[in-house]
Parts: sequence; C-alpha cells; structure tokens
Amino acid sequence: MSREGRGEIAARRRARELALQSIYQWLLHNAPTGEAGAQAPPARESLPEQPPQAQLHAIRELLGSATPEDQKGTKAHTPVDADFFTALLQGAVDEAGELRALFAPLLTRAVTELSPVEHALLLLGAFELRHDIETPYRVVINEAIELAKKYGGTDGHKFVNGVLDRLAASIRPEEAAAVRESRRQGKREDSGNG
Repeated sequence: MSREGRGEIAARRRARELALQSIYQWLLHNAPTGEAGAQAPPARESLPEQPPQAQLHAIRELLGSATPEDQKGTKAHTPVDADFFTALLQGAVDEAGELRALFAPLLTRAVTELSPVEHALLLLGAFELRHDIETPYRVVINEAIELAKKYGGTDGHKFVNGVLDRLAASIRPEEAAAVRESRRQGKREDSGNG
C-alpha cells in the first residue's frame, strides 16, 4: 500500500476515533443525572438534542487548522479526515432514533442499559454501515472492534462485533452473502488440500 493510501486510512481512523469521543460526550451530556436518572429511561427514548451547527463548525475549523508541520510526531497529531468526521458525527446524531431502531432488536438488553461507549460505537457503526457503502462492512466492524478494545469494557468489543455483524447482514445482505460464500469456498479448498 502506498504512503498516501496509509495516510488516508489513518486520517479516517482518527476521524472515527474523534467521532466516537464526540458521540460519547453527546450521550453523556444529555443523559439524566443522579441516582433516579440512572434508573429511569432518559426522556424521549434517550435522544439528546442535536449538537449546534456552530459547535460542529468550530470542530471542523479546529481539525482543518492544523498544518502538516503541526501533525508530525505524536499520535494525537495524526491528520483527520474532517469531512468524514463531520459526516459520521452529524449523521449518527441526526439519525440516532432510526439507527437505534435498527440495532435495538439485536440487543440482549435495552438500549438504555448499554454503556455509553457501546452505545456510541453502535450508533457510529450503524451509521457507517448504512451510508458508507464504499467501505467494506468488515472494515467498518473491525474499526469499531478496535475502538471498543481501546475505550470500552473488557468484553465490549465482542458485544459490538456481534451486534454489528448481525446488523451488517440485514443492512448489506448481498455483501454479507458474498463474504459468507467466499469463506465457504475457502473452507472447501482447505479441506480438499488435506
């Protein structure tokens, strides 16, 4: 892979990470506080208010203001695909109710019982599966798994993987069927070589 290709992948990976952090804060900021709030479901099916457009604009400006010289060195200064970040954040927030409706039937517990990290990752992954068709669904899921390992609980990545894998099968049935068939073909070839 070329250096330019790796740079684009890193910029998209960093955009996902920042979008996760932003969605996480969006969920926490708008969740009920106190002991009673933790017990009761949040108002309006836990749909927080959308972030102000000015806030998104300020984030985009900040991301775009770093020069290549500023971006050398530490991981924190990895370039960010600002357009991709904005699409992920705004899309996951704007479509939160629809996205929850897609993954809620696949959960073993209520959406309100998800950790904020799992909740944010499922919103992010569901949005990307639904709208970023050019990115293979396995890449979307693998990126979510890596973020879950970094920011989530001990086995949170397994939970996120399972939910997004089942969601991908319903959102992208042709792609999922092709992957399954490819795996079957690979197993047949492996068993024939033994």
